[in-house]
Amino acid sequence: MTPREIPALRRRLLAWYDRGHRPLPWRESRDPYRIWVSEVMLQQTRVETALDYYRRFLGRFPTIARLAAAAPEAVLKAWEGLGYYARARNLHRAARALVERHGGRLPAEPEAFRALPGVGDYTAAAVYSIAFGRPLAVVDGNVRRVIARLLALSLAVDSAAGGRRVRETAERLLDRGRPGDFNQALMELGALVCTPRRPACPGCPIRAFCRAGREGAAADYPRKTRARPVPTVPVAVGVIFKNGRVLVTRRPERGLLGGLWEFPGGKIEPGEDPRAACRRELAEETGLAVEGLEPLGLVRHAYSHFRVVIHAFRCRFAAGRVRLRQATAHRWVSPSRLGELALPQATRRLLPLLQERGDGAPR
Repeated sequence: MTPREIPALRRRLLAWYDRGHRPLPWRESRDPYRIWVSEVMLQQTRVETALDYYRRFLGRFPTIARLAAAAPEAVLKAWEGLGYYARARNLHRAARALVERHGGRLPAEPEAFRALPGVGDYTAAAVYSIAFGRPLAVVDGNVRRVIARLLALSLAVDSAAGGRRVRETAERLLDRGRPGDFNQALMELGALVCTPRRPACPGCPIRAFCRAGREGAAADYPRKTRARPVPTVPVAVGVIFKNGRVLVTRRPERGLLGGLWEFPGGKIEPGEDPRAACRRELAEETGLAVEGLEPLGLVRHAYSHFRVVIHAFRCRFAAGRVRLRQATAHRWVSPSRLGELALPQATRRLLPLLQERGDGAPR
């Protein structure tokens, strides 16, 4: 693509965006907080999924100050089901930092915003270009795909060299008069037209500038390094009943699913029977002895880099006292109140199995 073609590309892409972009709620406002929340939610989440969460989250936490004042568990509960919970924890920490250091507002310079928990180059560029008109190019998965096809980029986009080439091209293409709209137009194009599979090249507004499109090879891009196999981890958990209540434990704040509540358990060792693994893990994790381990069901769940197969057992407390690293990291809860806790999606999928057995868990 020559420098002389870039102004025409910008005009055609922005005209296409102006004619028919999706009327999404975060596009109805220039409030940087609302734009920030949307950008955090849309990382690794489809627009269709994020819409209801976005409305509910802002209904509960309409300002940075309200979010900062909320309890961490309330924030996680509002995020429940969206996954990648580190996003919610970092959003909450960043809101508290903004209240403490910047009077509850986003700082004037994107560099100061970028220093907050969970804020990287993408989020800073998106928020500051859309809310404040700052000339910062956004690079996300959609943008990488569009640029890789425009250039017929032979480099893998997830390699260091490929990433630099994409970033440099995004900076060159950016319309500095309308940076926020241009960034959104490029992402919209990737989401609706220049899709991962079966790109709709005949309807693309910038097809004339696309090398891969002209060659009829758009589906061959972007190139990526070979993906590693996704491992499957077998896990055994116990739903321990004692005096009509069940034990739940809270995961450490940092790490996968940090701060969420789940039934205790752990990995099944190679060759180990799931029931024996459950008994062993419960003893090691909680210090409790249990009896009557009855199979409750299987739950399969996929995370970004691995899958789990959860073998769940309904069991009864037999002896011992709960022994965890943190005294506040467990609760005995009525099954009917489990739905009030912030639970991982895999744990939530066990609740209907309890309901079917008449154990009173909420659906």
